[in-house]
Amino acid sequence: MRWRKKYDVATVCVKPYAVSMSREALAGSKVEVCSVIGFPHGNSRTDIKVAETIQAIKDGSTEIDMVINIGKALGGQWDYVSEEIKAINDSCIDHHAILKVIFETDYLKDEHIIKLCEICSERKVAFIKTSSGYGFVKQPNGFYSYTGATDHNLSLMRAYSAPEVQIKAAGGVRTLDDLLRVRALGVTRIGTAATETILEDAKRRRYR
Repeated sequence: MRWRKKYDVATVCVKPYAVSMSREALAGSKVEVCSVIGFPHGNSRTDIKVAETIQAIKDGSTEIDMVINIGKALGGQWDYVSEEIKAINDSCIDHHAILKVIFETDYLKDEHIIKLCEICSERKVAFIKTSSGYGFVKQPNGFYSYTGATDHNLSLMRAYSAPEVQIKAAGGVRTLDDLLRVRALGVTRIGTAATETILEDAKRRRYR
């Protein structure tokens, strides 16, 4: 938590039980708290996700990262997906927080991503986000791997979302060059565990 305060990042992203303690730890800084909802696979019922959202905001979270119901998206049950996003986004707006909708792109085809972009634009969410960090997909060799934010998917998300919907890249952004590359694709926020590495590199390059 100390280096997040040091570098004045936008938010620290934590599990719901840790929101209160994170808010206390960040007291006196400009760093906000973001809580994950339906994490990591989005399988909770909508009413549970809504309740979890409201509680996280009451505990001090100003941003919510919610995982869609991936099974419903893959099954083409778009009305369900849309209504769930609306319910959670409405709860965020009512309680003065913003919503980031996690697609979990490793599981999706282009047509799923495009449809989700259209839904999120219609529902006027603040952000759409590539990944949770736990979207491991079983490969033909039996091993599980995870790609995260690819240039292709980020470009697709920017092309099919309303201009006011921002994009968060998560997964695979580990260096300053990675950050600069995804920013050029229209990304305005990243999720990474490499914040210190990235920002220290930025400082070094600035003062060369």
